[in-house]
Amino acid sequence: MSSEAGKPADGDAGSLGGLAARMGDADRDRRVAADTRRVVIASLGVLKDQQALRNRNRSLALAATLVVLFITAPLVWMAVDHFSAGGRMGDLTTEFILWACILCPALLAAALVAGWLRNR
Repeated sequence: MSSEAGKPADGDAGSLGGLAARMGDADRDRRVAADTRRVVIASLGVLKDQQALRNRNRSLALAATLVVLFITAPLVWMAVDHFSAGGRMGDLTTEFILWACILCPALLAAALVAGWLRNR
């Protein structure tokens, strides 16, 4: 301020204008930062949802594999036991067991391929 009480000096008016312009920039920067923060948080939520979906799909594939393994393991055991006891290939029991041992993994593979194609 100048020596006169009510009049600002010429240098003070310029610095006040610069300060007001910087305050306007700060407001705009604050709005941009808030918008950016919202976008980043929303993107993080989407990424977490995608990760949860991948984990769910992986768990379902593992569960299906275990179910098929638990179904086919006794059949394979019966087939090996039957052949080691002198069974022939043409027996009805042996053919049924071998068809089941082939069909169950094929169904699992078809289900996994269908799920993979659906997610692709």
